[in-house]
Amino acid sequence: MSKKREYRDDYPDKTLYIPGPTEVREDVIEEMAQPMFGHRMDRMTDLYTTIVEDTKEFLGTDNEVIVLTGSGTEFMESSILNLVDENVLVTTCGSFSERQANVAERLGKTVDTLEYDWGQAVKPEDVREALETSDRDYDVVTCVMNESSTGVRNPIEEIGDVVSEYPDTYFVVDAVSSLGGDYVDIDEHSIDVIFTSVQKAFAMPPGVAVCVVSDDAYEREVEKDSASWYGGFQRSLDYYDRKGQTHSTPAIPVMLAYRKQMKHMLAEGHLGRDRRHEEMAEYVQSWADEHFAMFSEEGYRSQTVGCIENTRGIDVAETIETVSEEYDMVFSNGYGSQLGEQTFRIGHMGEHTVESVKELTDAIEDVAGL
Repeated sequence: MSKKREYRDDYPDKTLYIPGPTEVREDVIEEMAQPMFGHRMDRMTDLYTTIVEDTKEFLGTDNEVIVLTGSGTEFMESSILNLVDENVLVTTCGSFSERQANVAERLGKTVDTLEYDWGQAVKPEDVREALETSDRDYDVVTCVMNESSTGVRNPIEEIGDVVSEYPDTYFVVDAVSSLGGDYVDIDEHSIDVIFTSVQKAFAMPPGVAVCVVSDDAYEREVEKDSASWYGGFQRSLDYYDRKGQTHSTPAIPVMLAYRKQMKHMLAEGHLGRDRRHEEMAEYVQSWADEHFAMFSEEGYRSQTVGCIENTRGIDVAETIETVSEEYDMVFSNGYGSQLGEQTFRIGHMGEHTVESVKELTDAIEDVAGL
């Protein structure tokens, strides 16, 4: 049983290269120190409509956007509640896609999984075969865009094109560790629901989740007898249409930070952020190929999280600890017991650049004697 460990005031600052949370600009952090105001005041309407409409502009979508207090897991759960009557096909290739299957099972849905070994990517042709040959009619197909446990970037665009051929089946994408750092044309590829957490590639403080919802997905929920209350598409979007606010009290300080950071993101542009993240990914993959090997399947590698196979057998935990103590930089071990010492992960997302990522890899080289 956990015991109280008193929070102190003297922790050293560490630069974060983990798969989230990531680094946040100082001017974005400062936004959270504004005096408090009421969530039903006109000021809140100004704030919330700004962040919602700016997010639509940044993502280049005509679909609706919901911004709610919570983690991305809120929309992982509510998308199942809102869209699935009975049957869901969950594509799995790592920890977070397996979590989606577990969530759906806990909600009482009939779950079929299209399973891949960790490190392998979901293939569109396999999704097509599963839809064509199954005895079930699936309400939803789910996929994780960026499986941060393995560093795999799944081809959600091609998968979305396949699912779009089945008009009674909706496509739900978990983009928690990639949206904002890896370009995706949501509308072009018939993605009905795509959600993220802002502490990842959006480079904002944790506490807010974002969900993009198609008109078809909205109408699907309207037709259902039951849906999520807190994360309901209809409830959230109807309240926004009427009031320009959230239906429940939001984390106002984080939304103030969101407004500031989204202005930075708009200035850089969706494609500009995509190019910067692509450059970081190329650098990390080249560095890994020189010193170790990439764990994720070639051709399907993440633009935001590098998962590196520990081919040299270094002590991953000790290396992480020493880099943290000597360089005040933090990167991540492999995910869970399955990959703990077999891999390590570098989060190259948010506000990082090739130059800042190189500072980390130089430190790893020094500590590990590469």
